Amino acid sequence: MFFHIIFLTSCSPVNKTTQSQKTSDENQNFQKNILKENKTVDNNVLLENKIVNKKSELSNNITVLLSKNKNDYFADQLTNILELGVYDKKLEFVNFDIKSYDNNEELKKILKENNEEGKIYIGPISSQDTSVVENFCHKQIIFFSFSSDTNLARNCIYLINFFPKNELEELFKYLEKNSKVALLYPENNYGYLINSIIDNVVDKSDSVLINRSSYKNDLSNVRDAIKELGKYELRKYELERQKKILSTKKDETSKKRLNKLKKFKTTSDYDFTHILLADYGLNLLQVAPLLTYYDIDPDVVQFISTGVIDDQNFFFEPSLQGAIFPGISIINREDLINKYTTLYDENLLRVSTLPYDLIGLLNFVFEKNLSYSELINLLNNSKIKFDGVDGKFYFKDNMIERDLDILKINRGAAEKIN
Repeated sequence: MFFHIIFLTSCSPVNKTTQSQKTSDENQNFQKNILKENKTVDNNVLLENKIVNKKSELSNNITVLLSKNKNDYFADQLTNILELGVYDKKLEFVNFDIKSYDNNEELKKILKENNEEGKIYIGPISSQDTSVVENFCHKQIIFFSFSSDTNLARNCIYLINFFPKNELEELFKYLEKNSKVALLYPENNYGYLINSIIDNVVDKSDSVLINRSSYKNDLSNVRDAIKELGKYELRKYELERQKKILSTKKDETSKKRLNKLKKFKTTSDYDFTHILLADYGLNLLQVAPLLTYYDIDPDVVQFISTGVIDDQNFFFEPSLQGAIFPGISIINREDLINKYTTLYDENLLRVSTLPYDLIGLLNFVFEKNLSYSELINLLNNSKIKFDGVDGKFYFKDNMIERDLDILKINRGAAEKIN
């Protein structure tokens, strides 16, 4: 096991490129900024209907749990973003004790040696490791885990991630009444997750799910899945039928119509008005162009997705121009991105905004000298919202949720449209 303690008391982060550059001294407006019905919440609100145990003070020695998995790039950035967050938020007199582990046994040993009343842990990152820590929820401690497994959101475990259910709910609120949606998803964990929650989301909306189709994660049958979803062969047959009828006619109007139809592969008689793309990464960049190839026209059918396409790599893809998704404008986090890139000479991962906003939450907690009971009350009140670089957020059922905008991809950018 590797133990490393960093004492962060508003010391400036070090520029890895120049070893001398410091960030400017502006303080972000995470503020003291807890909002409830657009009003600042004071400590009395936090204590409402709550008996506070005066002995349950929060420990200012926060332990960060990091696996030594060499493939976890997020873990590599976590210490940097914590350092930057502490400096920006001016979080003083709090120690971050970083402990790394190779396996579950080492993780358990760390927890046994460090558990105390009022203890706060940041991590673990993976769902597998997070499932281990639940057995230690007995000493008034809190884990802020980055797991994406919503089944682990219980007891002392609070999940911080980008959850598709929250995103889909915001997306379907935006869609026009009676929108007809088709789902195209990969046969992997993310695709299965979207498929498992979509019915519940749609049932609570004014839209209807018309059809769904899946494809293997290696994309070996993705063309067949797209043709099946879009009824490509049927629409192709119908177009050929219309061409054949028009070819027998000699009037000028029929000739013009025939010449026009010759430009198309199929008719545009789709069953759906929207198609939900539930893939991401390089696979999505291969799948999206195939939709237009098989005549699913983005000028007729609205392409929609989750926050996984909130990435510059997708903003220049021709087939995704006009696609919409739930998220927060990059303007909110642009300063952080630029600052991080300058200081650490690497690009900021999209998920690395999560621990940065967590530091803002902890800043409020320690600034107000909240007890353990007050913090739990804070986390269990979904009416209390925080301002972060990813917009206003709150906790509901031990999971972070956000007030999201609807963004539209347009020529290399994502613009707010609601």
